[in-house]
Amino acid sequence: MRLVNDFKEYQILDMASGYKLESWGGYILERPDPQIIWSEKTNPKLWDKLDAKYTRSNTGGGSWEVLGKHKDTFEVSYHDTKFLLKLMGFKHTGLFPEQATNWNLLESIIKNSDRPLKVLNLFAYTGAASVVALKAGAEVVHVDSSRGMVDWAKENVKLNHLEDKPIRFLVDDCIKFVKREIRRGNTYDIILMDPPSFGRGSKNEVWSIEKDLYNLISDCANLMSNNFKLLLVNTYSTGLSKTIIEDVLRLTVDKKCHGVITSDEIGIPMKDSNLILPCGITTIWQDKKTSNY
Repeated sequence: MRLVNDFKEYQILDMASGYKLESWGGYILERPDPQIIWSEKTNPKLWDKLDAKYTRSNTGGGSWEVLGKHKDTFEVSYHDTKFLLKLMGFKHTGLFPEQATNWNLLESIIKNSDRPLKVLNLFAYTGAASVVALKAGAEVVHVDSSRGMVDWAKENVKLNHLEDKPIRFLVDDCIKFVKREIRRGNTYDIILMDPPSFGRGSKNEVWSIEKDLYNLISDCANLMSNNFKLLLVNTYSTGLSKTIIEDVLRLTVDKKCHGVITSDEIGIPMKDSNLILPCGITTIWQDKKTSNY
């Protein structure tokens, strides 16, 4: 498992009864996580210091209850990069801190390249990876079907004073965008994707990871530059094992250019504990020159 050990402003303080207690730069949140199946609290007193709690509804969805400091927005920093966060519907804050291990890899590849790299970020959400890539010196194309998420990504770029750097924001269906890029003859050096299990595109197109992921990655293989460095796929679906995603990369990207394929769970250790919260799987194709990063 690849662990995030260097995100100082984000900490899991405790986990019990389907909930995790988190510190986001000192702002304490309680959020549900179905993988936390034990009931014993390691640090019971910490749960009394909540600023906000998300509670699921029996009829679906849920809501936030503010108990302490109220913040419409708040910030956290990872190394020297800042992210804007909000209390969103369906328990989210706009950032997945477990992705820090992937940001480290992305930054290393870009900074160690002998020329500027072009990055395509699909299902790009609020743009954490886009900001990291842009800050490291890449040219970025950021694609997400939600205008709200793209606007949020623009805020993150502005927060890091990167407005003058080369980034394009597109509110678009990722499948359709990739097919248009193939027709245009465009290519990329790095492709990132963080697809949901199920979703809808900008014009109500339906996305299903089991039905659509193979075809999307196959199309992305046609966007590989002659200097292609990295294709990275994050998956949270319990229906797809990491071996299946590895097989997809072997049948698509690796057929065009032999590289190194790896996959592993990513996770976050609980503070002052030997407990670890798994947070999905990352599967990676890398060219052989960068596989030691």
